[in-house]
Amino acid sequence: MSNTTTSMNSQGRTVESLPFSKKIVYALGQLGWSLASYGAANFLNYFYLPPQEGGAALFPRMIHQGYVVGVLTVIGLILAFGRIWDAVTDPLIAVFSDKNKSKIGRRRFFMATAVVPFALFSVLVFVAPFGSGEQANIAANGIWLFVTVTLFYLFMTMYVTPFFAWMSELGHSSNERLELSTMISITWALGAMIGAQAPALQGMFQAQGMSALRAFQAAQGVFALVSFILMVLPIIVIDENRYAESVPCDDGFFTSIGNVIKDRNFLRFTLSDFAYWISLYFINNGLMYYITVLLGLPKETYSSLFILMFLVSFAFYIPVNFIARAVGRKRLLMIAFGLFGILFAFCSLFGYLPLPAMTQAMIAALLAAIPLAIFGILPNAMVSDMAEAYAIETGMYKAGVFFGFRTFMSKMGQSIGAVLLPSIVMIGAQQGEVVGTSGVRLTTVFALAFCVIGFILLLLYNEKKVQETLAKHHQN
Repeated sequence: MSNTTTSMNSQGRTVESLPFSKKIVYALGQLGWSLASYGAANFLNYFYLPPQEGGAALFPRMIHQGYVVGVLTVIGLILAFGRIWDAVTDPLIAVFSDKNKSKIGRRRFFMATAVVPFALFSVLVFVAPFGSGEQANIAANGIWLFVTVTLFYLFMTMYVTPFFAWMSELGHSSNERLELSTMISITWALGAMIGAQAPALQGMFQAQGMSALRAFQAAQGVFALVSFILMVLPIIVIDENRYAESVPCDDGFFTSIGNVIKDRNFLRFTLSDFAYWISLYFINNGLMYYITVLLGLPKETYSSLFILMFLVSFAFYIPVNFIARAVGRKRLLMIAFGLFGILFAFCSLFGYLPLPAMTQAMIAALLAAIPLAIFGILPNAMVSDMAEAYAIETGMYKAGVFFGFRTFMSKMGQSIGAVLLPSIVMIGAQQGEVVGTSGVRLTTVFALAFCVIGFILLLLYNEKKVQETLAKHHQN
């Protein structure tokens, strides 16, 4: 006999509430894909454009390393295409996932299909099969990298988009979805923390006699194996037909996307989220410039500040859950936008304030930590609520499309940030330099502007309407 409670979806089908032990298993899936994706997202430049160590490149040359189009490189072009491809496939997989009628569950089917190749390609992007160093066929290796990166992002999307949509269907109330969102935010952060240790694990393998190249590949192989085990757990343990409130949708691609976009409330939210992702890119990638150029601190300071920012943010994950229930999610997100705005205004004054440089840097890290925790948890829970409200009102479960469109907007926001930041930081650069102080300071103004835009768009989001729809349904 199950000790779980039951609920009824909008189609009249009874489903069981997900036990807490299975919620943990679901969160472990997030830990798995976070770890699997970290290397490709953060270390491909390090691997194919390696730093010097002992007067020589850390890794041998495997692909063309010079400029090929203006100031663009092979690795830069491949990574740019990969992110755009990643963004485009999100809504495609979302629609296919919503329409799927597999007996094992529409989300579960896609996750099961993707889990092996996703883990495998997280390693293969670091493998150059056509030689290295002087014997390298750099053209063939470049083609191989393009293909493996493209497939990596395809299978990542096939796992991650249904995984997020699952949250809306496994959580049968707004509070349950907030709980799940909090849990996966914690495990995502843990996955990133572990993935960031690849260079340390590489060093351990090198100490055992491996070359730097083989040691780093071995580190990624270990992470891929661990990732696979963690990602497969929710597929095996969670019976979608038993726990998920879901009914396949027969709408075509353009109809599905169009109907969701017509939901003006959701569109306002995603546009606000889009502005947030641009601002976040400036935080993640501009902080190094703020520390070194504006404050004159050594680059090594970045690592310690990142750890401080992460630990403080991590400590706020659980409190955010309770505060959101007390003051409302929209209000807490608006507070987060306000804190980000204060952060960028503060950073714009770096070098002018009567405070020690290190003190200024630590204050910035603390200001960033709290809104990062808020944005790490609440948007996924809010999208889940909007997806369920839409299902209640229309009878069509399109959580995949809701999350697919959100991730599409987030990745496009990051892409715009990636285009803007390098161009802006070059403003005011002196001869022989590539970064100008005035340009770096100007990035804080652009980031602040996007925070203001995001705040205004969020102000237009009608949270009350969504919550009333959910409350009425669950009362009935």
